[in-house]
Amino acid sequence: MTAVDRVADLPSRPAPLDHAAGHPEELRRLLREQRLVSWFQPIVDLSTGAVVAHEALVRGPADSPLHLPDALFGTARRHGLLPELDAACRAAAFRGAAVHGLVEPLSLFVNVEPEVLDSAPLDVLLEIAASAPGHLRVVVELTERALAKRPAELLRTVERVREAGWAVALDDVGAEELSLAFMPLLRPDVVKLDLRLVQDAPGPDVAQVMNAVNAYAEDSGALVLAEGIEHEAHLRLAQALGAGLGQGWMFGRPQAVPAEHLPTGALQLPRRSASAGRDPLASSPFALLPDGVELRQAPKKLLVELSKQLEREALRQGSTCVVASTFQEARHFTPATTGRYRDLAERTAFVCALGEDLPAEPMPGVRGATLSPADPVRGEWDVVVIAPHFSAALLARDLGDDGPDAARRFEYALTYERATVAAAGRALLARVAAQDGVPTLPVPAPAPVPVAEVATPDRAPRAAGAGTGPGTAATGRAPEPGETGAVTDALLRRALAASTSGVCIAELRRPDQPLVYVNPAFERLTGLSADQVLGRNCRFLQGPDTDPRAVASIRAAVRAGREWNGVLLNHRGPEREPWWNEIHLSPVRDDDGVLVQYIGVQTDVTERVRAQRELAAERDRSAAHLARIEQLAFTDPLTGLDNRRRFESRLETALWDARAGGTALAVVLLDLDGFKTVNDTHGHAAGDELLVALADRLRRRLRRADLVCRLGGDELLLALPGLDPSEAAQQAAAVVAQVRRDVTEPVSTAFGAVSVGVSAGVALHPADGDDVTALVHVADQRMFAEKRVHRRR
Repeated sequence: MTAVDRVADLPSRPAPLDHAAGHPEELRRLLREQRLVSWFQPIVDLSTGAVVAHEALVRGPADSPLHLPDALFGTARRHGLLPELDAACRAAAFRGAAVHGLVEPLSLFVNVEPEVLDSAPLDVLLEIAASAPGHLRVVVELTERALAKRPAELLRTVERVREAGWAVALDDVGAEELSLAFMPLLRPDVVKLDLRLVQDAPGPDVAQVMNAVNAYAEDSGALVLAEGIEHEAHLRLAQALGAGLGQGWMFGRPQAVPAEHLPTGALQLPRRSASAGRDPLASSPFALLPDGVELRQAPKKLLVELSKQLEREALRQGSTCVVASTFQEARHFTPATTGRYRDLAERTAFVCALGEDLPAEPMPGVRGATLSPADPVRGEWDVVVIAPHFSAALLARDLGDDGPDAARRFEYALTYERATVAAAGRALLARVAAQDGVPTLPVPAPAPVPVAEVATPDRAPRAAGAGTGPGTAATGRAPEPGETGAVTDALLRRALAASTSGVCIAELRRPDQPLVYVNPAFERLTGLSADQVLGRNCRFLQGPDTDPRAVASIRAAVRAGREWNGVLLNHRGPEREPWWNEIHLSPVRDDDGVLVQYIGVQTDVTERVRAQRELAAERDRSAAHLARIEQLAFTDPLTGLDNRRRFESRLETALWDARAGGTALAVVLLDLDGFKTVNDTHGHAAGDELLVALADRLRRRLRRADLVCRLGGDELLLALPGLDPSEAAQQAAAVVAQVRRDVTEPVSTAFGAVSVGVSAGVALHPADGDDVTALVHVADQRMFAEKRVHRRR
C-alpha cells in the first residue's frame, strides 16, 4: 500500500484525487508541530490467524481539513511539500509503533513515496527505531510506480534500507507487468499482490502474475501477501494463489490503537543483507563475476552474434523481461542496433542502453545514461536479460586491441546463474538517468474544477436533477502566492463548452450511476442530444462488438475507485455507427473522501485506430515477406532444412552454451550412398522426393534442440547438443544407429520404392575440437573413412 493510498479503511482502495490543494499553510503547521499520527492495520499469517505485522497509515488531526491521506498528499504534491510529508509519515509511524509496543516479534510496514526515493532521510528513522523499547522490525514498502521512472534511486534506496537491517516489500505487484520484471532486481522480502488479484475473477493475467510471483518466491524465499481480503471467498482465493500473509477488512480496519485481543506471531522473513564488499553503483558487471568463472577470449564479431541471440531470447520472454546493455561509445549504437532495440522496447518491459555520449533516451522507449571515460563500464560489452523464468548475461571486457573494430578481442563470460545476472542488471540500472518529466518536487496547480453544476454559456446547467453532494458545488478561494487569480464558474463553463473533447459526469450515489452532465462535444461525438442521454447509464454507447474485457476492466476500476484509460468501440446516434473512443475516467470525492462521481473525457480516435490497424496489417505483410526472404536465405528450398550458413551460426551458439554449461556436443556428417543411382535410374524428381521424405524422418527422430541441415547434393549435417561428457560417444552412436535405420528404410515415390545407404562421421566437442570448422572437418574425415570401408566390401 503506497503512502498516498493510506486510506485503507475503505473496502477497496480508491485512487487519490488532489482536491485539498488550498491548505498548504495547514500542512506546514501540521508538519512543524508534528501533529500527524499513524493508524495501524493488521497483517495476518493466513496459516495460523496470528497478527505478525501492522502497516502504518497516516492521518491528520480529526478536526483538520487534512485529516484524510488523499487531502494530505494532494496538498503536498501541489505545493512542493512531498519530501517533508513523506518523512513525517515514517517518523509518525515509528513513534506510534514505539508508543503502542509494536516491537519484536511484530513487524512494522512503512511506505516510501517514489518521488522522494533518493532523498528519504533514514538517519532520523534510525534514531527513533533505536530508542524504541525492544527491537523494531521494519519492512519498507516500495511501489511499482518508481520502477521504470527512477530505477537508480530505487536501487540506492533498497541498498540503504538493507544496510539499516530492514526488509523490503514490493507493493501492488501485478498492477503492471513491470513489477514482475523488476522483482529479481529489487530482491523484495515480501511481495504484496495488487488487490485486484483477490477481488476480480481469475483470468490469464492473474495466471501470468502468479506464475512469476511463485517462481520468485520459491527461488528467493520471499513471502507473498494478499491485500484487499474482505470475506471468506477472498481468503480462499488468496491462499489458492500462494499467499501466506493477508491484509484487509476481514482481519481488521485501520485504527489509532491496534487491537490487543488478537493472537500475535513473528514474521519469518528471508535472511538477506546489503551488497557486501562491492558497491553495485561503482562496480561493473564484469567485476561482479564470481571467482572461478571461466573466461574466454573472442573477437567483437562473435560478441555481436551472441548479443543478438540474447536479444532474440528477450523478445520471446516478452512483456515481463528487462534488457540492459552497454555499447562502450555512442557510435556502436548503430542504425541496425536501433532497429533491434525498437522491437525490444515495444515487446519487453524495460530496455536501457549505456555508453559514452549516449543520451538519457537513445531512442523512444529505450532508457540510457552517458558513461564517463573513467567509468569501468565504459570498457565493457555487456548484455543482461532477466525475466521471471529466464536469466542470462554476456559480460565482456575490452582487451584494448588496435585494428579493425570487428576483430577487436574481448575477454568474456556467459552466465545463466540468476544471482550473478541480477547483480549485473542492478549495476547497469544503477547508472540509468531518471526519466525526463519526473520532477522530484511537483509544481503547484490551481484548485479543482467543480463538476456537478457546470453550465454552458448559453443555457442552464445540463444536470439530471438538482442534488449535489459535498465538494461538488463551486467553492471560491483566494489566490495562493504566485497565482494570478482564482478559477471562476464562468471560466469553467466556457472552457468545458469550448472543449473539443467530450466531457461527461456520472453520479455514483444514484441508482445505475446515471449521467448528470455532458458538454456539447459529447453530444457531437455520440450523435445524441443532452436530453437523450442525461439520466441514462453510459452503457448505451456500447454494442455487441464492444470488447467485454475492456468493459469488465472499466467496471473493476469504478468498483475500486481507480482511474481508467483505454480505447473502446462505441456506437454513434440512432444509426449505431461504430467509432473508437479513447476514454479517460477519473474518480471524484467529496471533502470526506467519499467517492461521489466519475468524470469522463472522450476523444474520437477512429482514424488513428484504422491507421494503426492498417499499419499492423502492413507490418504483418512485411514480416511475412521478411520471413520468406530469411527462409530463402537460410534454408534449403527443397527440404526446408537449414542451409550451411544458418546451421553454422546456430552451431556456434550451441558450442557457446556447451562451454558455459560444461556439456558435450556431437557433429554428425551423413552422406547418402547410392543417391546418384536413384537419380540416374528414376530421374531427379524421384531423388527430390527421396530427400524430402528423409528430411521429414530426421525432423521426427531428432530432439527439438538438435540441429540438421542439408549441405547440398546428398550430404546432411547434424548437431546433437546437451550430451553428457562422460557418455557423449555412446549417446551419439545410439542416435546415429537410429538415423541409419530411418534413412535406409525404403521410400515410396511416384516412380516406385527407392532406398539408399548412408555413411556417417562423428566428431565430439570438446574432445575433437572447439570450433565449427574443426568439428566439421573431423566429421568429414571420419565419414570418408567409413565410406572407404563400405567400398571395400
